[in-house]
Amino acid sequence: MKIKSVKFLAVDILLMILAVAPMLFGIALKILTNPASGGIEIAGARIYFTLKLPIQDLPITESQINSWLVIFSVFWLCIYFTHGISEKPQTKRQLIAEWIIETTEKLVKGNMGEYFSGFAPFVAAILAISAFSSLLTLIGLYPPTSDINIVAGWAILVFILITYYKMKCGPVHYLKSFGDPVPFLAPLNVISEVATPVSMAFRHYGNILSGTVISVLIAAALQGLSNMVLGWLPGVLGEIPFLQIGIPAVLSIYFDVFSGCLQAFIFAMLTMLYISSGFPAEDYKKRKNKKIKSEVN
Repeated sequence: MKIKSVKFLAVDILLMILAVAPMLFGIALKILTNPASGGIEIAGARIYFTLKLPIQDLPITESQINSWLVIFSVFWLCIYFTHGISEKPQTKRQLIAEWIIETTEKLVKGNMGEYFSGFAPFVAAILAISAFSSLLTLIGLYPPTSDINIVAGWAILVFILITYYKMKCGPVHYLKSFGDPVPFLAPLNVISEVATPVSMAFRHYGNILSGTVISVLIAAALQGLSNMVLGWLPGVLGEIPFLQIGIPAVLSIYFDVFSGCLQAFIFAMLTMLYISSGFPAEDYKKRKNKKIKSEVN
């Protein structure tokens, strides 16, 4: 029993190291590749290198690398939470894991219905990847959610799912839906369809980016104000930005933690609502029942 517990603990430690290692790698990579800066700097994701491709070159950016680091961290964190899982919960982390699963399933069933109950893992993945990506600012890394390319990729994936479920009754039914409630509104309905992924991407990206920019600007302003008001202090005391102590941390609680988690939740909610509302449930049931009757006859 003692040997088993030692092995269990060793695996736990290994999984925790694997979950933290991607973040440590990201911090080390930023330190080693970050160019010296003389002051405040607001820029997009840095390009580490570019892959030469026949049609168009593919730049490998900071946001892409950090996205994969978040994915690896979340993966190993999931393995850690499910390590040693049993029919009867014996650890606190299993209770936490079960609470996360049950809460996500209730959220999906409540917003999408029983038909989409299998979407719970997908929604949980959206919440985790989006939230953890935004929270990277807490350890000084560039948040992938501040890159429109990353968030637009998520929005396009959701748009494909929306279109797939809208076409459950066939392409003809899908095309006819653009004429509801009256045919002459079809152009507006087409624009609305295309605007769905665009609005999802810009809403998420804009809120995270604006929070990051505001935090940097306020921190820089407080540093300048501290030098102006308290620069008369003798020696090293005059160089310490006292006004920067505490205030940026409070702002970070809102812009980095609260806003990041809130935007992850909003993106997941929009995903569920757009997919479920676009699915023609009644027409699909009628079509399915008609198909069953024709096969029986």
